[in-house]
Amino acid sequence: MADSSFDIVSKIDRQEVDNALGQTAREIATRFDFKGTGATIEWQGEHAIEITASADDRASAVLDVFKDKLIKRKQSLKILDASEPRPSGQQSKIGIALKEGITSDDAKKISKLIRDEGPKGVKAQVQGDELRVSSKKRDDLQAVQQLVREADYDFAVQFTNYR
Repeated sequence: MADSSFDIVSKIDRQEVDNALGQTAREIATRFDFKGTGATIEWQGEHAIEITASADDRASAVLDVFKDKLIKRKQSLKILDASEPRPSGQQSKIGIALKEGITSDDAKKISKLIRDEGPKGVKAQVQGDELRVSSKKRDDLQAVQQLVREADYDFAVQFTNYR
């Protein structure tokens, strides 16, 4: 019987993030506590979002609304790398970078975890910014998925290409 395998990746569902951003923009446009604060949230290129408001606490409140929308759309908050509010003229801004992909160091950490604590006969190999895990037994692969989910990394992980 051939080996079964799956990939461990860290990808952003850009459509869901865009939907969450749109919902946040609509909510801050209609909420009473954001009236007159000049609060906005918008894309800054492919992998960055900027929040602008008249005060630090209002900018942080917009960030909280955005996080709530992401959670409702089943997106991990680990994809966000938000800066502290910074003054910019009369306004306060928060820059948010979106993290995607597994670095080689992080892939090595996951691979070591699988080797040390995972079932015997499971192989993990790094392929670019993802990790391919293979085994003869599907039950072992499910045990590895559980193991990786329980290990709390500072990046989001998804399991794809299960076969």
